[in-house]
Amino acid sequence: MNAAKLFDAHCHLQDQRIHAVAPQLIRAAFDSGVLRFAVNGVSENDWHVVKQMAEQHPCLVPNFGLHPWYVAERTPNWFSSLREFLAATPSAAVGEIGLDKGSHGKKIDFGEQVEVFQQQLELAKELKRPASVHCVRAFGDLLEILKRVGPFPEGLIMHSYLGSAEMVSELAKLGSYFSFSGHLSSMTLEKAKKMIRSVPLDRILLESDAPDALPKFKSNFPGVQENSSALQELLGQSGNQASESLTQQNQELNHPANIHTVLNYVSTLLEMPEEELAEVSYQNATRLFSYPGSKVCAEG
Repeated sequence: MNAAKLFDAHCHLQDQRIHAVAPQLIRAAFDSGVLRFAVNGVSENDWHVVKQMAEQHPCLVPNFGLHPWYVAERTPNWFSSLREFLAATPSAAVGEIGLDKGSHGKKIDFGEQVEVFQQQLELAKELKRPASVHCVRAFGDLLEILKRVGPFPEGLIMHSYLGSAEMVSELAKLGSYFSFSGHLSSMTLEKAKKMIRSVPLDRILLESDAPDALPKFKSNFPGVQENSSALQELLGQSGNQASESLTQQNQELNHPANIHTVLNYVSTLLEMPEEELAEVSYQNATRLFSYPGSKVCAEG
């Protein structure tokens, strides 16, 4: 095992594109030093899958939430169902929740997004659990809502954070942590460096966001590129039609072992040794996910 311990603070191993090979991906990542994975549900349709996976794999931290992309598909009982899942799963955090005005999100009524987001934020506060937050082109609205509902002493994860450096301090005051993924490759080097250096070290997290956010920057970690090829091969062997279709389209999917690539890139921007950043981010994630009932708390 690699010496650096890592905690994947946000991923979707229940996603139908990779679910069939999730056990192999977990093992490969674990062998590379990724010891924990926060797996985020996105709609009523996958909460039970996340719960089942977390019961089968002690290293998975379950998260249940209604993602803004799926707001229009919610049932009338969605909120009571979410509350039941969280009550029945003391180890679970809240997520993925949030706001989206991007190309996909703008198709979904923003007033409904806000209502659903605020309800879930209030539930996370009530249950004293952290929440993983998605935000695309809606940071002004996000900050306004967080100020109204917050602060959040149990913590919020600004998942795949691509907001401005200027907003970091205000979000941090409300209880936010900032999680970085392969999506950083969409920012210019200068902008990414400025933003990352504005984040307090005790608020930095790393994530894969698998199966999305495949890093476009190069990795110095041996085996990562081979792992990417191996994933395509695994998917081809799995017999999963969705996976086979994506493989035929040559769509590159991400997997948790690629968090090493993110670690390498962020440590370069911070001019910090990788081992030091790995330790800091692991301790930050462990602290964040150490709430009563959590697997992390129980073992820590």
